[in-house]
Amino acid sequence: MFNSFSGSDACKLLADGAQLVDVRSSSEFSQGSLPNAINLPLQSIMNAKNILDENKVIVLYCLTGMRSSTAKNYLVKMGFNNVNDLGSFKNYNCE
Repeated sequence: MFNSFSGSDACKLLADGAQLVDVRSSSEFSQGSLPNAINLPLQSIMNAKNILDENKVIVLYCLTGMRSSTAKNYLVKMGFNNVNDLGSFKNYNCE
C-alpha cells in the first residue's frame, strides 16, 4: 500500500504539537518507543476517546505499518478528523 505521508510530514506536525501514537503492544512499547509517544495498542483502540485529544492532530506508527493503517481506519470511523499514518517507526527521522 502506498503511503504519501512522509517522515518529514510527521516531523512538521509533531513540531506543531501533534500527538504521536504507538499502536504496538504494551510489551513492544516497553522495549523502546519514539520520543514522547503515547502507547495505545491496536487491541485497545476503542478507548481512544478516553486517551487522545480529539482536537489535536494524530500521527500513528507501529512496526511495519499494518497496525497503524488499521488504527487509522478505526479512528476515522470513530470521528477523529486529522489522523495520519506514519507506518513503520523506521520512517521517523525527526531530530
